[in-house]
Amino acid sequence: MDDDGPEPLTIGRLSERTGMPVRTIRYWSDVGALPPAGRTEGGYRLYDAASVARLELIRTLRELGLGLEDVRRILERETTVAAVAAVHVKALDAQIRTLLLRRAVLGTVARRRSGTEETKLLNDLARLSADERRRIIEDFVAEVFGGVDADPDIVDPDIGARTRHTAVDLPDDPTPEQVEAWVELAGLVRRPDFRRRMRDMVENDTRERAGEGPQRESEASVWFAKKIVRLVGEARERGVTPDSPEAAGVLDRLLGDMDEAGRTAVLRRLETGVYSEAEHYRRLVAVVRGRPPKPSHGEDFAWLAGALRARA
Repeated sequence: MDDDGPEPLTIGRLSERTGMPVRTIRYWSDVGALPPAGRTEGGYRLYDAASVARLELIRTLRELGLGLEDVRRILERETTVAAVAAVHVKALDAQIRTLLLRRAVLGTVARRRSGTEETKLLNDLARLSADERRRIIEDFVAEVFGGVDADPDIVDPDIGARTRHTAVDLPDDPTPEQVEAWVELAGLVRRPDFRRRMRDMVENDTRERAGEGPQRESEASVWFAKKIVRLVGEARERGVTPDSPEAAGVLDRLLGDMDEAGRTAVLRRLETGVYSEAEHYRRLVAVVRGRPPKPSHGEDFAWLAGALRARA
């Protein structure tokens, strides 16, 4: 050390000056992050003004969460603070997303008063990677819609595209409601019986639309359920009851010249809840996406079932 410079600092004096514990300073010195500027004749470490500045930098970097190896590389000018900071920002973003998701899961568990088994399920489904969550929905869409919407004269291509390509995933900062909706959605779309009923409904809708041909009504939808909502909703607004004579006309407009077996099949699908399930699926998707869910049309489905039973 320079004999003409400021008086060197022992490790104890350095601790007093910086407020850092002697044990911490000694450790950083031992691992090479803070080498002593010199030693006394008795072998005790001595530090100078540059050591003070270096120690303050080490403390700042450590408080920001950098590991000792990153600190060493910065001190040795093997990298820059900015480069290391950029890496740590990404790591912190990932940690924040994990903490926010954990908070949302715990909020869901508390609200649902979940037991051990459901808590594990909630956590497992919520912690799936974005790719894993996307595959769950893509597999469902492929099984339900695959091969039935290739003809644009049969199925509205805009609806098909929206169904296929609109992502359904949790945001980085999900609410407990979004986590709960995602968990329920993931469970719903993986149920074989739900997939089968949805596939049957899509195929039935496709056949019905193919029968209408290019001159079909512009308000018609790939979802037969939407046609139910439109026509039955209009009838209910007029005060038409399921067992009234006017209800027969609504059924004719809705079902056309469908024979008794076909109408029985529609009633059976209504009784199994497939249209309500399809609506519930769309409501869950809306919640996960952070959009307000559309109104429920359960009363429309119940009206139609009642009208069909009255004429069975």
